[in-house]
Amino acid sequence: MAMKRIIVMAALVMVWSSMAQAQLKREYSNKSTPSPVFSTTASPDIPTSVTFAGETISFDRLDMAERLDRELTGVIYGQTTSELCFKRANRYFPALSKILKEQGVPLDFLYLAVTESSMDYNAYSSAKAAGMWQLLAGTGRDYGLEVNDEVDERFDPEKSTVAACKYLRAAYKKYGHWPTVAASYNAGMQRITSELSKQKVDNSFDLFLVQETSRYVFRIIAYKLLMENPKRYGYRFSRKHLYQPVSYTTVDVTGSVASWIDWAKGKGITYAQLREANPWIRSTKLTNTSGKTYKVRVPKQSELYRSKRTYTVYNKEWVID
Repeated sequence: MAMKRIIVMAALVMVWSSMAQAQLKREYSNKSTPSPVFSTTASPDIPTSVTFAGETISFDRLDMAERLDRELTGVIYGQTTSELCFKRANRYFPALSKILKEQGVPLDFLYLAVTESSMDYNAYSSAKAAGMWQLLAGTGRDYGLEVNDEVDERFDPEKSTVAACKYLRAAYKKYGHWPTVAASYNAGMQRITSELSKQKVDNSFDLFLVQETSRYVFRIIAYKLLMENPKRYGYRFSRKHLYQPVSYTTVDVTGSVASWIDWAKGKGITYAQLREANPWIRSTKLTNTSGKTYKVRVPKQSELYRSKRTYTVYNKEWVID
């Protein structure tokens, strides 16, 4: 009996398979049945050269072109992250670009911040780097930031930009080549200096480095290409799609704060709105035994509602209206 059941089952499988194949043959031979259509993708053209921070970088060399191709393809087709980069950049680039100019750092280093954090002020890495510029605690303190359990100025977009600029200027004094400065931001000056000496070259493009650092400057350049001409790569935004800069009133706090929650409520905002406006606040209280003055931002009520906003754009090339 068992053998008969096996034979019957095998026969049924063969019949079903024959019927399925016949059905598929009819479908694909039927001219009225449309073939599947997939979304169009295109490979980006790699420019022969790009100007980055005043330095002309040639991409005629095969390895240079392929390294840029990898990163440009990645940022173009990583739409979710790249779209958020545009939206956040519209809010923060106006203030950050002003700081870079004041600090004597080329504006192309805005794209380093994009690469580091996707312009997320609250970014925090597994290596414990924090903020838009992904500064380690020790580096932040070295360049003038307060970092502790209650206050962490690495999360402050503007103060962290000043600190990053101090690092970048120090690195440029050492290397005199902005792309190598950018590579050192990822790997550290000590590592880049050592490798330049060991490998007997004079800039980071000619170094053999770990993958992360080897790709790093090319990713910055890829974001520059995308964000300077998004329409070329298929990105379309209206002004209303981009996050807007927020205006604040500033309150000086010179003593301790028992509860930031109650403090915020007294200013007519929520604790969440206070933290978003002041991401350097990392606790519900402020001890401040030294009497240091903290400038606390309170968003204006008119800035909190879409219906009351005017829409500005950092770069007119970003929008279609």
